[in-house]
Amino acid sequence: MNPTEKGKAKFRPAEEVARLLAQARTASLATGLARDGSGWPYASLVLLAAHRTLGPLLLLSDLADHTRNLQADQRAALLVAQSNPTGDPLSASRVTLLGRFWPVPEALTEDARDVFLARHGGAAAYADFKDFHLYHMAIEQAHLIA
Repeated sequence: MNPTEKGKAKFRPAEEVARLLAQARTASLATGLARDGSGWPYASLVLLAAHRTLGPLLLLSDLADHTRNLQADQRAALLVAQSNPTGDPLSASRVTLLGRFWPVPEALTEDARDVFLARHGGAAAYADFKDFHLYHMAIEQAHLIA
């Protein structure tokens, strides 16, 4: 081992992304606006939970523009930032995930719901409304700033 490396842990980007997802409670979701057919970028704040196999989970209402946007085009970006950064927020770790959002498969819905509600207990007040559904992101690309 090189003496200058002694005591330094090797940086692992995938582990940093997993850490950011596990700690984050919110994220910025960017979709293409479907309402008027323009496709303009549309950003919204969403509650986030990380599922061990499904990845990022969102509980979305069918009435929300971002959900309608995803129903028209599943491609989206999700910005997840370090919770409670100290100092300059632009020096904090963050990751932009690119991928597609899909409804959680029925076989995994109960487990995903449990994971989401463990992270956001207040969502239990509306999680069972007929217009709310769990979505998961199939990540295709990631851009990490750490």
